[in-house]
Amino acid sequence: MFENLTDRLSDSLKSITGKAKLTEENIQDTLREVRKALLEADVALPVVKEFVDRVRDRAVGQEVNTSLSPGQQFVKIVEDELIHVMGDANESLNLAVAPPAVILMAGLQGAGKTTTVAKLSRYLQEREKKKVLVASADVYRPAAIQQLETLAKEVDAQFFPSTPQQDPVDIAKGAIDAAKKQFADVVIIDTAGRLHVDEELMGEIQRLHAAINPVETLFVIDAMIGQDAVNTAQAFNEALPLTGVVLTKTDGDARGGAALSVRHVTGKPIKFLGVGEKVEALEPFHPDRVASRILGMGDVLSLIEEAERKIDKKKAVKFAKKLKKGKGFDYEDMRDQFQQMKNMGGMGAMLDKLPGAGGAMSQMLENDETMKQFARMEAIINSMTPQERRKPDLVANVGSRKKRICRGAGVQVQDLNRLIKQQKQMSKMMKKMKTKKGMANMMRGMEGMLGGGGGLPPGGMPPGMR
Repeated sequence: MFENLTDRLSDSLKSITGKAKLTEENIQDTLREVRKALLEADVALPVVKEFVDRVRDRAVGQEVNTSLSPGQQFVKIVEDELIHVMGDANESLNLAVAPPAVILMAGLQGAGKTTTVAKLSRYLQEREKKKVLVASADVYRPAAIQQLETLAKEVDAQFFPSTPQQDPVDIAKGAIDAAKKQFADVVIIDTAGRLHVDEELMGEIQRLHAAINPVETLFVIDAMIGQDAVNTAQAFNEALPLTGVVLTKTDGDARGGAALSVRHVTGKPIKFLGVGEKVEALEPFHPDRVASRILGMGDVLSLIEEAERKIDKKKAVKFAKKLKKGKGFDYEDMRDQFQQMKNMGGMGAMLDKLPGAGGAMSQMLENDETMKQFARMEAIINSMTPQERRKPDLVANVGSRKKRICRGAGVQVQDLNRLIKQQKQMSKMMKKMKTKKGMANMMRGMEGMLGGGGGLPPGGMPPGMR
């Protein structure tokens, strides 16, 4: 998400960063480029106009920060205004009510409501330690109820059964009663969507809202529909007392305009981003972190939080001890790093959150050929015996072993030779990491390998970033 906007804004802001003084004249061209970049990213016109006006007023006003150059000050103003337009700060769900807290999901058909119910259930159970019950009041879409039942099993949420013959209000009330009996903390009600906004849809969901009085009414919207997202958000906001927005499919939207427009149009906070198809692919929305990513400054805080949740801590401690002793980096270690990267959403997803490392680099790493290469290397390692994985020299020096491993993995000998070379390079680097000087040399070595077109070292991120 935001790749196009990041590239355009970065180019626009380069021209201003070296200025000794900010004036109406020397920021005019940059503001024009910023305006074009936002419009091309599908940001709504009223939002763009207000954003540019606020940046201009602040940039040529009296704001002075002695620790920043005028050019840096301008970039800081742009960042502050991006944060402001998206909501200033993260706003979490309001669950401080007598249980069960009822959450109603609203949105058009195809926006991803049902999947978002499952993602939100998993999020609340894992991070908020809540007991969650889900129910489907979508009595129109074929198999909608079965879909939610399947997803509920996948995320270990309780499921309240319903049928297409029931009234949506009866389903919702029954789910809340069941939640009370089962001592659930949260009830999430999935609702019917339509292909477009219509009176029938709005009338039904208004009736449902009035009957159950939810503590949270979340509007689920597909980020990829661009300008239409604004119109749809406006219609739902007029019909329902929304408390927040969930932007879905943000991993497929390179423009990101919806994230910058929805808050302005509805006045309601974006609370979550759907960042993939898997049930764990839901992130709380932090305007400051998103603004940082838009400006190419990365989002290290989110990366650290993700690592805290997803990395196998026992393996990490074991690996750290191994490095401290100056031991090498074997194929078992290499395979572990592959698996850790998968858990973190792939190398491209990780690079997107690192300052200056997103954009073209992350896209390159996520292309089909690169991902096939990663899968090929993992298959080669899996084809080795446990002893070969722990003692890389056994593979490097024996031709018969190489042939057997290649047959098992379905690859050519040159693929295995490439892996052997990369393992040796990583092993040398790891042995040097006992000192700070060694760490600096290792980072330079990694830069050389990346710049030399040899692809990313299969060991993944340096341990300090894992």
